[in-house]
Amino acid sequence: MQFSRRHFLATATSATTLLTARASRADAYPDHPIRLIVPFPPGGAFDTLGRPWADRIKPYLGTVMIENIGGGGASLGAAAAARSRPDGYTLLLGGTLPHVNEALLKTKPLYDPVKDLDPITRIAVGYLAFAVHPSVPVKTMAELVAYIKANPGKVSYGHSGVGGTNHLIGELFKSIAGIPDLMQIPYRGAGPAMADLVSGQIPMGIVGVQAQSLGFHRNGQLRILAITSAKPIQAAPDIPTVASAGFPGVTNEVSYGIVAPAGTPKPIIDKVAQASRALLATKEYQQFTIDIGFEATPDSDPEDFRRALAADVALWAPIVKSLGLKLD
Repeated sequence: MQFSRRHFLATATSATTLLTARASRADAYPDHPIRLIVPFPPGGAFDTLGRPWADRIKPYLGTVMIENIGGGGASLGAAAAARSRPDGYTLLLGGTLPHVNEALLKTKPLYDPVKDLDPITRIAVGYLAFAVHPSVPVKTMAELVAYIKANPGKVSYGHSGVGGTNHLIGELFKSIAGIPDLMQIPYRGAGPAMADLVSGQIPMGIVGVQAQSLGFHRNGQLRILAITSAKPIQAAPDIPTVASAGFPGVTNEVSYGIVAPAGTPKPIIDKVAQASRALLATKEYQQFTIDIGFEATPDSDPEDFRRALAADVALWAPIVKSLGLKLD
């Protein structure tokens, strides 16, 4: 088929006009409030990070409004974001948990976390802790393993829900330590699990390292034996890491970050990433993150976040397969 010069020029003009319009939209972005979907109800780790980020990003990016859409282990909120118009005005606070859940744990996933969402930047990493009630007569991870082996079938650990990172870490620990008799008790969220651990209803828990759990540790309401970080965390440098406690295979960090619907223009992705890096580079924000038990990631960019999420899937895929876990 042959095209006339007039047709060629018209096509070229249309393409140029489209590119110019897209560039203009990116230059003007944002010209109205941005919606940040938090895929969990208020009060959890995602909400604890998402609201302060939205509040503090305003000088760099403009107004960001939080919308909590919980359900389905983060599936409902993440799917809502994935299906939104890719114009930068709907973003998602995503990360390890929703990415791994949808990639590995769903028989009928609501979206493809790799194809339907574009990572922008990590805003923090968090860690988990092996904690026991003070009545449990152990002070180290080695003593915990010995205690579990000496009481087969009598020790259980609580976690925030089947398929969550807390659960997966617990099962990984059981495998590495050779303690298959350690029973797991799933809860409907971190709050109820923490309440039962502090009250002594359960002897052990895999809990998030946050201001609350660190506070309970410091006032003696629970005892944190080790944290899954690769090195001592700034908020509690005195607490051992799992590696220093003899279990390097349980080292793990949980990523939290901003993602966008796939197809969001690169200039908009870059603008959000740059704004977030500027915020995360401030000493005030870094100290705030430390104070609530996380650590900021000011050097993150889209590719860094993409690699971190891919590494999470690679880490947990064999564990999920061996357990036969499914959330639906």
